[in-house]
Amino acid sequence: MNHRSFRNTILRGLEQGGEVLLNYFGKVKHIRVKENLSSVVSEADIESEKVILEQIRKNFPDHNTISEEYGYVSKDSIYTWIVDPLDGTSNFIAGLPWFGILVAVLKDYVPVAAGAYIPTDKHLYYAEEGKRSSLNGKSIRVSRADSLKDVLVSYSLDFNPDYRVTLAEAEIISRLVRNARNLRSTNSLLDLCYTADGRLGAALNRHQKIWDIAAPWLIIRESGGMVTGMDGGELDFRVDDTNFDRDFATVAAGPKLHTEIIGLLNISSPP
Repeated sequence: MNHRSFRNTILRGLEQGGEVLLNYFGKVKHIRVKENLSSVVSEADIESEKVILEQIRKNFPDHNTISEEYGYVSKDSIYTWIVDPLDGTSNFIAGLPWFGILVAVLKDYVPVAAGAYIPTDKHLYYAEEGKRSSLNGKSIRVSRADSLKDVLVSYSLDFNPDYRVTLAEAEIISRLVRNARNLRSTNSLLDLCYTADGRLGAALNRHQKIWDIAAPWLIIRESGGMVTGMDGGELDFRVDDTNFDRDFATVAAGPKLHTEIIGLLNISSPP
């Protein structure tokens, strides 16, 4: 399959979805809480998803799709499109400009083309397997810093009904804040995009879905970084209709910073 045809569909979908989001920004009227307080959906999510999926179905009608609101649609293809039509919905609803769109194409469950779009800044990130990632057409790379003390690190977390999970997250934050220059978080695609272009040294999140991480996985890898599980293991994007919405716990960073973070996460006592 020609990656150029993927590129055109990704870019068109991001552009059209971005227009939808900007039209709704500051005007959202209908909000629905999903599985918990931190998980909400608005009419902007739904309308953005519709126009992106229309582009994909028009050009690749025989491909599988996974999207945050419509779920998993299998066509028994080796290609699967992953769509997050509004990453950062809570920010969007609050009037914060920390939101965007993520689209990726997987071949045999490995991302081969991906885009991320931050419409308020008109920042478009794009990557293809084996090619340098770009921001608005210019090549980008992850931070070249050798130590966490020289960078800002993002750690995102959401509500969890199990207090023990929140305590475990607080322990991770404690380890990071003692060793990094400082912590920042938008709890959206911006944290991963800024890791890809080197503005942030790393981004961590224990509870991401495939639509949150598939596109950034490729964008960060093709900008010289690593995206793994919090144990340092490779991410497994194999999906079916029973597990497509499982959680991914991830660490994204340049190789040296990644090694330092994995070490911090896996020591037996606080540093």
